[in-house]
Amino acid sequence: MKPAFASEHGVSRAQRGRTAGTCYSVYAPQSSAACETVVLIHGVGMNQSVWAPQIDALSESFRVVAYDMLGHGESALPSAQPTLDEYAAQLESLLDAIQVERAHVVGHSMGALVALEFALLNAPRTLSVVALNAVYDRTPAQREAVMTRAASLGEAPAASGVDATLSRWFGHPIPGHLTQAAQAVRALLLAVDPVGYARTYRLFASSDAAHVGRLANLEVPALFLTGECDPNSSAQMSHAMASVAPRARAEVIANARHMMNVTDPERVNASLLAFLAVASATQAANTAANTGERHG
Repeated sequence: MKPAFASEHGVSRAQRGRTAGTCYSVYAPQSSAACETVVLIHGVGMNQSVWAPQIDALSESFRVVAYDMLGHGESALPSAQPTLDEYAAQLESLLDAIQVERAHVVGHSMGALVALEFALLNAPRTLSVVALNAVYDRTPAQREAVMTRAASLGEAPAASGVDATLSRWFGHPIPGHLTQAAQAVRALLLAVDPVGYARTYRLFASSDAAHVGRLANLEVPALFLTGECDPNSSAQMSHAMASVAPRARAEVIANARHMMNVTDPERVNASLLAFLAVASATQAANTAANTGERHG
């Protein structure tokens, strides 16, 4: 798969594969001392190439796995009326296939919902979870707007609908320095399988309450990261999630919007790396303590 975004030399060294209908890529760590895995889950209408701005930065210290969500890229379609745990099960099957016992799980937008669902259902296999631009407990007005968009989806994504999405994600008019990134995102939205997109978007539209009342059971370190100027995955949502998850914190990137992993990669990468470093150190300390207890 040709990357759609700013070239990163690490993208060319991916080991690509397909298992049980899931298309994926594995990037070996640049450090021989690295042993942990980070999994990247994209949002609705995208595919794994959208993570190109993160691959090199993360693979300096981690093995990185990116894959196409059900109904996207080269992966199989979801069921006609999918549930969130169907997408979490896709990740579980992928980890089984590539023989990864535990991983840090990073998701963006719809991918954040999948990452949280996976972490809640599979805590022993989750080292930490990062939810970028996640949705949570929408207001009635927000819910009405997204459900209206979901109900309007047809057989193929209309250019007008794609342009409206870009306006929400990048601003209107799109700032000049973001034109290239917006064009790449537009190409993905126009190329996505319309059936897979519609099924996934309808689930996304109706799943903002999926984790309400459940995040208190999130056992792993969690980072809720969003953009200051993302009205639909708002700072309020991230703070609300972090306030109830026991090992969580929220961060807001100033002036960033929904596609901040491609518009503000340096700041996003810095937040990811700082969080993952602490989560890894904590995991190493816990492992050492548990080993000491067994042999004490």
